[in-house]
Amino acid sequence: MGSTIGVIGLGRIGAFHTDTLAQLPGVDGLVVTDERPDVTATVAAKFGAKAVENAAAVFTSGVDGVVIAAATPAHAPLILAAVEAGIPVFCEKPVAFTADESYQVVERLKTSTVPVQIGYNRRFDPAFVAARNAVVGGELGWLHTVRSTTLDPAPPPAEYVAASGGIFRDCSVHDFDIVRWVVGQEVVEVYAAGTNQGDAIFADCGDVDTATTTLTFENGALGVVSNTRYNARGYDCRLEVHGSQDSVVAGWDASAPVRNLEPGVTFPDGPPHRFFMDRFTAAYRAELGAFLEVIAGTAPSPCTAADALEVAWIAEAATLSLSQHRPVQMSEVRR
Repeated sequence: MGSTIGVIGLGRIGAFHTDTLAQLPGVDGLVVTDERPDVTATVAAKFGAKAVENAAAVFTSGVDGVVIAAATPAHAPLILAAVEAGIPVFCEKPVAFTADESYQVVERLKTSTVPVQIGYNRRFDPAFVAARNAVVGGELGWLHTVRSTTLDPAPPPAEYVAASGGIFRDCSVHDFDIVRWVVGQEVVEVYAAGTNQGDAIFADCGDVDTATTTLTFENGALGVVSNTRYNARGYDCRLEVHGSQDSVVAGWDASAPVRNLEPGVTFPDGPPHRFFMDRFTAAYRAELGAFLEVIAGTAPSPCTAADALEVAWIAEAATLSLSQHRPVQMSEVRR
């Protein structure tokens, strides 16, 4: 017998998750809601889901699990409401708008046995998984450098920038999570730099459009995270892991959005990735497939709220480092 899943929030990612869930063999039914009734009705009709008025109605509709894809300020109260109702939760990142709020949520979850999974989808990309397995298996020897790149093809809308919390909290967190997961060690120091050469909206909001963050891990490995809102060739997301015995890369497929100038070399020769949802379609599917296992009780949460909190602390350290132009110890921000 399959599961009935509730989806709260039917914007871009929520509608995408609904589409993915509708195709998973372990899903028998869907219950959906959005603050816009017309959107709820349209999505419900498209996927044969049950439309309900609000989140509270989702929680009382007999769902086996709930996917939260609402706006970030709603994440924390919805996670806690679902857990209070005894319903396993999958929530898009972040746990809450601020690291302090996330900390409060994690503290409250310590007394609960209801599983919570946070949506850091790169943990389910086959190449990223293989990179972690290579590290865990000792194939690379001791690690010295990890590079993670996320370059967006164009800036998000101005209203999104204004409410995003900044590039480190909105974009870099995906890199922070994946390097922490792959390295398997905690970050002890963060140093960030950023600049603005594009739209004035970033500077107006106290944000930057391009950033580089250096992470120092407790075992001495260094992480280099590169981000920008301006990469006209496409959506570029890659990972390099370098050790004393070997080096591996993820994201170097035929659609990597770079133009190779090496004479006689045509790779990469495919159409460049244009958007994160086409780059990580398989990862999103695997991520929600893993959530079905969490609901069934056959697997633990693969990305807990506590994991997401650690990422939030790194983002806070990077934000502080940029504003004060200095390295920041994680002990300065972590509670």
